[in-house]
Amino acid sequence: MILRGSSAFARRHKVVTGGYFLGILVIILVWSGAKLNYDQREYNKIIRTINFQAEYDASDDYWRAEQAYRATKGWFSCDSLCQRNKQRMENAKYRLDKVREEGNSRISDAKSVAGLFSEVGVGEVQDSFSSYFSSGKQFAKRQSMWDAMFAGFRAMRRDESMIEYGLNILMQVLVNFSVGLVMAFIFFVIGLWSIVRSYQPNPIVAVFFFISAMCAAFSFVATYLLAMYGAAAGGVYGVLKVAEGNLRLQQGRPGRQPAHMYNHPHYD
Repeated sequence: MILRGSSAFARRHKVVTGGYFLGILVIILVWSGAKLNYDQREYNKIIRTINFQAEYDASDDYWRAEQAYRATKGWFSCDSLCQRNKQRMENAKYRLDKVREEGNSRISDAKSVAGLFSEVGVGEVQDSFSSYFSSGKQFAKRQSMWDAMFAGFRAMRRDESMIEYGLNILMQVLVNFSVGLVMAFIFFVIGLWSIVRSYQPNPIVAVFFFISAMCAAFSFVATYLLAMYGAAAGGVYGVLKVAEGNLRLQQGRPGRQPAHMYNHPHYD
């Protein structure tokens, strides 16, 4: 049983390590901002056929119809005027959905021309990951601010030293960033497949791109967290060395006994 457990752990460790280094390779070769070739003229031609003004007008009509419906709707009732406004709102919503559906279909056609591994596809995935990553960091910063405030109140009640208070805050910051960035990675992976599918790739390319992008995101998050933990460990070590040096200065020079420990001569 122990041998099977250790072998399973070793396999998982190899998979995680392999995924990490694969992600690093993808970041270097693909996510580094390299210009990838695609049919720029065909892509732009399809994009120019999208009627963005029609979507704006349909969205504006829906907003006005919704406001009129809400203005005439009662708490528990809806009279004839309210019913007419409701029907107008539903019709406007239907037109808006149709316009958006047509626009999304054109965008998907343009993306299929560019391809997943074009700078369009890679750039969209990068933007998605950056958005989730920034949200994760913002969550960690806000949570750490609240933790620092409440930890300060607890430290005053418990009469903790500054070093103890600082270590507690450091641990909370590391936990918050770990939770925030791991959740950002999970949400990015959940939304990644919809981006991949919008380019209409063949199944092999879709799976390969999905795995590559997931590994790259995992490697980036893991490297960021490892750097944070390494910097925190170095800072704690430095603080402890300074505290140890101050303690030695208070007790006297190293290797020298305090005055009361000296042997005094005895007189008969």
